Amino acid sequence: MVSLKKYIEVSPSLICADLCNLEQEVNTLQKAGMRSLHVDIIDPHFSPSMPIGLSSVEQLKAKSSMDFDVHIMSTDNEFFIKKLVKIKPASIIFHYESGIHVEKMLQLIKEADIKAGIALNPATPLDVLEYVVEACDYVLLMLINPGYADGKNERMVPYALEKIHHCKEFLKCHNSKAKIIVDGRVSLESIPKLLNAGADVLVAGSKSVFRKENSYAANYQQVNEIVNNFFKGGKHDEL
Repeated sequence: MVSLKKYIEVSPSLICADLCNLEQEVNTLQKAGMRSLHVDIIDPHFSPSMPIGLSSVEQLKAKSSMDFDVHIMSTDNEFFIKKLVKIKPASIIFHYESGIHVEKMLQLIKEADIKAGIALNPATPLDVLEYVVEACDYVLLMLINPGYADGKNERMVPYALEKIHHCKEFLKCHNSKAKIIVDGRVSLESIPKLLNAGADVLVAGSKSVFRKENSYAANYQQVNEIVNNFFKGGKHDEL
């Protein structure tokens, strides 16, 4: 993952790439300076979109030196986790909402020497992490409802910044070093507010790295400039 000031990470979302030319797209992202890739593995029971399969992830990883950070959106976490640990991505994150045996799933990932995390849908409260946060390297906060990113009118939930801020406080209270990943409609305009609220990892999609106006490299440079300018100028007080 790309490390900026205060270890802010920028991870382009593979789901936003040209799915007919994935190898070329991944190479382009890597050449632009990006070191990690946010990979969504989705089944149709959890979300209406299911663009990338396990075999595609395995083949792409074999042809790339980027870190693959996998976000499972499925009603069967155990099936995908057991498959993914053989592929050895940098991290595996699964949804609490579909996790019957959350502790066991975290153990499966950690035993494979892979970083682990839990994802929360917008309306899922933070206190569900009370007893498992110690095992988490990441907490992924969905800022939109999963699977509807292509909706033209889809916006961040109105309480997105508040939830990020509360998550930061929650992690501090539990002496957790877990990083907060924010996913969904991360735009050039929203990045300063997301950083101010406490985000550590920005999942970059159609509103940032994959903006059609410029190349991936130019978009990525602009994201870096926004992040650096944010820290140079000091934090905003308003969430």
